Parts: sequence; C-alpha cells; structure tokens
Amino acid sequence: MTKTQISIAGVFLALIAAVSCSKTDNTTPTPVDTYASIKAAFGTNIDPNSLANYANQGKPAYLVPNKDNTGANAISNAKATLGRVLFYDKNLSIDNTVSCGSCHKQEFAFSDTAIASAGVAGGVTGRHSMRLINARFAVEQKFFWDERAASLEQQTTKPIQDHAEMGFSGQSGRPSLANLLTKLQGIGYYTELFKFVYGDASITEARMQECMAQFVRSIQSFDSKYDAGRAQVANDGQPFPNFTAQENTGKQLFITPPVFDATGNRTGGGVGCNGCHNAPEFDIDPNTKNNGIIGKISGTGIDITVTRAPSLRDLVNTAGRENGPMMHTGNIPNLQTAIGHYGIINIAPGNTNLDPRLTPNGQGQRLNYAAQEVNALIAFLRTLSGTNVYTDKKWGNPFL
Repeated sequence: MTKTQISIAGVFLALIAAVSCSKTDNTTPTPVDTYASIKAAFGTNIDPNSLANYANQGKPAYLVPNKDNTGANAISNAKATLGRVLFYDKNLSIDNTVSCGSCHKQEFAFSDTAIASAGVAGGVTGRHSMRLINARFAVEQKFFWDERAASLEQQTTKPIQDHAEMGFSGQSGRPSLANLLTKLQGIGYYTELFKFVYGDASITEARMQECMAQFVRSIQSFDSKYDAGRAQVANDGQPFPNFTAQENTGKQLFITPPVFDATGNRTGGGVGCNGCHNAPEFDIDPNTKNNGIIGKISGTGIDITVTRAPSLRDLVNTAGRENGPMMHTGNIPNLQTAIGHYGIINIAPGNTNLDPRLTPNGQGQRLNYAAQEVNALIAFLRTLSGTNVYTDKKWGNPFL
C-alpha cells in the first residue's frame, strides 16, 4: 500500500469513527443523574429538568420598590423547589406527623382554621398560625408575631426546633437539629436534591433556611379585584373603575385618617386602617406596637409583645369565607368582629405596649361606625383576595 493509499485509508477510518461517535451520542446521550429517588417520591410533581417558575413571577408596577425583604437571598427555581419539599415534608418532625404545611395550609392562604395548630406528641402552637401571603413584599423584615426572628431565613427553622411544634428541640430527651440533619442525609431524594441545587449532598441548617425562605417568599397574590382596579389608576385615593360604590367607600374609609376630639371620639374623616396596614401591599408598619389584643391562647397572664401581622391580603378565600380566625389568639372569627375590635379600644391594665395610634389624645379610640361604614369596609377587604394562590401547584404539597 502506497503512502497515499495509507493516508486515504486513515482519513476514511477517521470519518467512520466520527460518524459512529456522532450516532452513538444521538441515540445514547452522556449519562446524567436520573433522579430516581426524586421520581419515586414525587412522580411528576417535581422534575429537576423542568422546574416551576419561582424566580421570575410578574408583580405589579405600583408596588413600593423598597418593600422587598429578599436581600441577598434572591429566589431561584432550584432552591425554591427544594424549599417546597422541606416545607411539606413531615420528616422534619420527630415523629413524622407534622410539616410546616400542616400549620400553613394552601387552601387557607397558608394559615390554619384551628386556633392553635397541632404539633408533635399532643403539643400545640403557642399562637395562631399566621398567613404567609406576600411575605416577601413587606418593609418589616422581622418575623413571628413578636418579631423574635431577625429574618425570614432565621424564622424557617425555629418551628422545627420548637419542643411542642416539630420537636427537634434537644430538650427532655428529644433529638436536636443536628439529629434532623443526619436523618435527612439518609433520605435518597434529599441526597439528589441537595446535589442538584448545591453541587454536593451536604445538608446544613443554613442551606435549609435559604431554600425554605425562598419558597415562602415566592408565595404571592396579586390577582385580586383590588389589583385589577389599582392598575387602572394613579393612586389608591382615586375611585377604582371596577369597584362598586360600596367598595370604593370602604377603600376611602380604610385609607383616610380619622379626626378625633379631645376624648378620643371620631368626629370625621375615615377610620385610618392604612396607618398601620399600608396599601398597596397591606403589610404591617414596622413601627407598630400591639393592637390591644393581649390575651394568650392558653395559660394565664398577658401577651403584649405581639407587634407584627401578616398582610391583609387574602383574609377571605374565593368563596368569601374567612381563611380561619384572626389575630395571634385566633379569637376574631370574622371581618365584622375584627372591624368591631378597632371601633372601641380599651386601655387594659398592664398593656404598656399599646400602639399610640389607637389612643388619640391619650384615650382609647372610639370610631363610632355607622352600620353602612362597617359593611363598606368589609366589602373593600374582600377585594384584597386573589384566586391563584389557592390552586397553583408550585405552592402545593409535592408529596400528594
């Protein structure tokens, strides 16, 4: 064989090899993680190769830009997905009976219809479970009713370590959070999920906090009647074209400050709800003190440290029924009772933390509602509820 023939033969063989490799690559891709444990646990509810959209959800242009407590923990689809699994996983309780989603139910705007939610071994929550709607869009960055968590990240693992709630307290013979981390390390879908999200299978509290906070911040509700109206006007003070006359009246009462006389009796203006619950997010002003409800779910004494509140969005569901009782005590069953509470504020002995906005001229306020004002306020508050938050699968339980 001549040199030329050898050269041609070499080229021919090289071409055959290239075609062969190309054909093999097309029919048999380079092996990747098949996520067998994820598929076994969640079926089609979670597909690492096709994640739900958590990171790039739309939001209204009229939101106040600085009302976003995301900070450095920007939402990603992968981490929020892992956060969703952690949120709904009963393995995060000592007896595998309770998850975060047990107390914060999607069908009730991530709250609970029970006054005190059930924990492990007969335990119950010390306060009513707070709705989690639009937690991201609040100027208040502290969490829990008494603001004891400096961030949502810190908040996410505290119920897990609560002796009565999820039980990993490390007290009275109970396992600690370190035991939980070891427990999760032995579950196949967590090995795969953490490796998928972080590049390795190490499970830490910081990683759990990061992902769970992202999932909670992703829960948003901006498809209400209020939002449809607000998008058509320049500010909340203008009549909304899609509102009834009663709803617009209720809105004006809500946002307009009241006028009081020297004895705390309202003589004009609105009722000033917006002073603490700021539109358009309806989140709580971080400078508020308590609202005069100082009881406890159980036990004796008073609880004057409650100064936070969830957004007023989605107080009622799509059927118009309240998403469970209101306030940290759960003693307010409906909107009419909630409005009535603010109508007459009594300064209770020992309540040294009552918000001064409720005590004009040093007197407990008397709003002196007319019946039609109460009805208008109720009508307006009902416009703050959306629909998608109750049904969107990306916020639902992936184990079902």
